[in-house]
Amino acid sequence: MGTNSILLLAFLFIGDLIVIALIWFFLNRSYVKRLNIEKQNQADSIIVNAKEVAKSIELESKDKALDILNNAEEEITRRRSEISKEEERLHKRRTDLDFRIERLEQRELVINKRQSTLDKRANEVEKMYAQQLGELQRIAQMTVEDAQKVLLQETEKEARGDMARIMRQIEAEAKAEGDKKAREIIADAIQRVASDHVNEVTTSVVVLPNEEMKGRIVGRNGRNIRAFEQAAGVDVIVDDTPEAVTISCFDPVRREVARRALEFLILDGRIHPAHIEKVLDDKQKEVDKTIEEAGEQAAYDAGVSIVRPEILKVLGRLKYRTSYGQNQLAHAVEVARLGSVIASELGADIEVVKAAGLLHDLGKAMDHNTEGTHAMIGAEFARRYGVNEKVVNAIASHHHEVEQESLEAVIVESADAISGARPGARREDLEQYIKRLRALEDIANSFKGVSQSYAIQAGREVRIIVRPDDIDDLDALRIARDVAKKIEDNMQYPGQIKVTVIRETRAVDFAK
Repeated sequence: MGTNSILLLAFLFIGDLIVIALIWFFLNRSYVKRLNIEKQNQADSIIVNAKEVAKSIELESKDKALDILNNAEEEITRRRSEISKEEERLHKRRTDLDFRIERLEQRELVINKRQSTLDKRANEVEKMYAQQLGELQRIAQMTVEDAQKVLLQETEKEARGDMARIMRQIEAEAKAEGDKKAREIIADAIQRVASDHVNEVTTSVVVLPNEEMKGRIVGRNGRNIRAFEQAAGVDVIVDDTPEAVTISCFDPVRREVARRALEFLILDGRIHPAHIEKVLDDKQKEVDKTIEEAGEQAAYDAGVSIVRPEILKVLGRLKYRTSYGQNQLAHAVEVARLGSVIASELGADIEVVKAAGLLHDLGKAMDHNTEGTHAMIGAEFARRYGVNEKVVNAIASHHHEVEQESLEAVIVESADAISGARPGARREDLEQYIKRLRALEDIANSFKGVSQSYAIQAGREVRIIVRPDDIDDLDALRIARDVAKKIEDNMQYPGQIKVTVIRETRAVDFAK
């Protein structure tokens, strides 16, 4: 094809495009017009609907406003009615108050008139009383003060007699019931806790195989005995006692260590300073082990499980401590057992009583090198190792050095007294026994009005006879309490001491 044909085809193609573009333009224009017409119709419809909704809302708002207005008018009317009623009620009350005030004013006038009349009569009564009082003083020849003194003396005498009678009656009833119950509990406790009697007092006497052994113990120029005494901290007494030497020391544990060491040295035969120190060291360990085992065994026997090892080690030292011949460790176990029986009968805490009974004399294991009483020392030591405060108070108060704060503390004190006072529990030598009896009578005789006193029942009772002219019934009760308190403060004794005051009046006449 030639160039002209190509140009012709190009012109034809361009013309077709132009025709197509014109057709598309006209068609699109007509579509846009139709679309605008539809949108205009929709907008007109929305406006119409909006106007209808607005009209309906306006009508509803008018109706609601009308209802609110009507309700407000009704509420205002009701409130006005109530206010009117309240005003009427207040007016009525005001009228009543005015009437009452008027009546009170009238009554006040009447009372004032009566008061003036009463004042006049009171003045007349006072004048008459003064006249009668003067007449009575003239007749009785006694002033008012003297009469008051006589009346007070008679009243006091009568009151003291009634008080003594009531106190005797109350004490008799309380003793009758308390003694019966106490005897049952104590007898049951003693029967259930079987303990051995005291058979012998602990001594530190070492028996020798022969008299020659004394010379070996003393050594050349006394070097062996000096080395032994210095290392053991004891005194070795070599006297005329045949085939025996005595070890003396205030510390029972050291005395026991020395006794064991000396017995071993006698059996071993090698007695010289170097060997003495080694044997004493071995025996000290042996005694420490024995003390620890004794403390554990005592806790087991008493049924006390929660005890610190440090406390058991100190408790075991009581194995070598005695009081009036009674072994203190056995005494502690016995107090724990007796206390548990009494606590079960009285409904107290058995575990607290057992622990306090076992540890109540703990201070005796250390009071030789610590200031204070054994009760306070033991309580402080127990508190340091976390013992229950109830137990600590029972330990500290079993000799009334502090106030007893629980029933358990009272039970421990009672069990301690029972253990020390039961038959066969303790023993003391004749000299100490006689001194104690004399001290009891001296304390009783030191009180005013005491005629005679006698220590009876092996020193477990002091009987006091008073002069009836100087001491009345109430004073007799006071003397009994004061003597008991002074005995507690100034004496040491096993168990308890009964104080009996006897006031006897005798009437004597002669037929002639």
